[in-house]
Amino acid sequence: MTTKEVWQIYSSDLKRFIFSKVKNDAVADDILQDVFIKVHTKLSTLQDVSKLKSWLFSIARYSVLDYFKTSNKTFEIANFEIETQIKETTHTEKECLYGILKSLPKKYSEPLFLSDIKGVKQLDIAKQLNLTLPAVKSQIQRARKMVAQGFKDCCGFVENDNGVLVGEIQEKEDCKICN
Repeated sequence: MTTKEVWQIYSSDLKRFIFSKVKNDAVADDILQDVFIKVHTKLSTLQDVSKLKSWLFSIARYSVLDYFKTSNKTFEIANFEIETQIKETTHTEKECLYGILKSLPKKYSEPLFLSDIKGVKQLDIAKQLNLTLPAVKSQIQRARKMVAQGFKDCCGFVENDNGVLVGEIQEKEDCKICN
């Protein structure tokens, strides 16, 4: 496809898009010209012709953004991209885990920390803590169950049929461990 063919097919749509952002016909024409200069120089690098339209509109969007940057004008960013609502939460799984680990007896928290956080082998933990290997394994398993129970108690998580904890974090006021 040639630049001329791209111009014939897409120039009016691109101009409408650009004009909807800058609200000035002369500026829209200038930006459209810049877009097609970029298209002309880079068209040979486009590997998938089915993505031509989205590629053109990306060039146009960035050209409009460049115009606003260089002209020190303000613009409404919502017109360019879909707004994403980010739900702010002050209560996270990390906070719950920290609270749960803090509430574990040292007998359980220490082997669990060494095994699951530090990655120390259970045999080395047994030597380090002067315990038998079966005792260390047992304490780690009990600690893991306590952590799971903590998430159930703290945040209302439940186990699914596969034994995996599922649920959503509750508000901090409702949390029995973190609050």
